Amino acid sequence: MAVAIPLITALTPLLADLLDKIPDPDAKAKAAASANAQLVALLQSGDAAQLQVNVAEAGNPSLFVSGWRPAVGWVCVLGLLVQTVGYPLLGWGLSLWYPGTPMPSIDTDTLMSLLVPMLGLGAYRTFEKVKGVAR
Repeated sequence: MAVAIPLITALTPLLADLLDKIPDPDAKAKAAASANAQLVALLQSGDAAQLQVNVAEAGNPSLFVSGWRPAVGWVCVLGLLVQTVGYPLLGWGLSLWYPGTPMPSIDTDTLMSLLVPMLGLGAYRTFEKVKGVAR
């Protein structure tokens, strides 16, 4: 789905230019609806293909194939722990024992861009378990 927004953004001006060449308002509306439906179908087919790959990966007994998503989750949890607990405590300790020591900055944008979607997937997995769909 990450590709969908840039793709739609890139195609919107192109579609608008093409649709502006249609003089009849009814034909223009039908062409716009058809183009939008085809674009949505194209994006959904890509999502369905990715879902099949995800299912195949998750079912693989090899830890290197099925374990990379949990590994990314644990890296995110560790990064969040360091950022929210370790870093403030380190800053406090440095300010007490070594005043004026500069603290390095931590890039939280990358961490959050990984963590937020994974939390959404975790919520979806919990929903599946509550509904009895999950194994």
